[in-house]
Amino acid sequence: MKLNCHCGAIEAEINSSINELVKIVRCNCSICKRKNATMGMVKNEDFKVTKGKEKLKLYQYHTKVANHYFCTECGIYTHHNPRSAPAMTGFNLGCVDEVNVDDIKEVAFFDGKNHPMDQKK
Repeated sequence: MKLNCHCGAIEAEINSSINELVKIVRCNCSICKRKNATMGMVKNEDFKVTKGKEKLKLYQYHTKVANHYFCTECGIYTHHNPRSAPAMTGFNLGCVDEVNVDDIKEVAFFDGKNHPMDQKK
């Protein structure tokens, strides 16, 4: 699959088909609630930025462990590395032209608002 941001400055290759994704997920954490994206998940080695790496901006917050990336030209969230699974890359399925997010029937829910790493011991 091929991912691209809105303006085309960022492109990435995803070594997986929609049917082979590790997980398709939506999350309710503070950033996911605002970006409202349906995300596919693959191993880091199955996601490669092929164009525009210099146009990507890293955003980190809270524990500063997760890495969230967006295009500096159009502002679209393209992908992230979650703190709970740093060996994985989550990516915006809305940025994959061959995927119609509305057709996806099984989307897992992750309760990031009550993230286990934020719970007091």
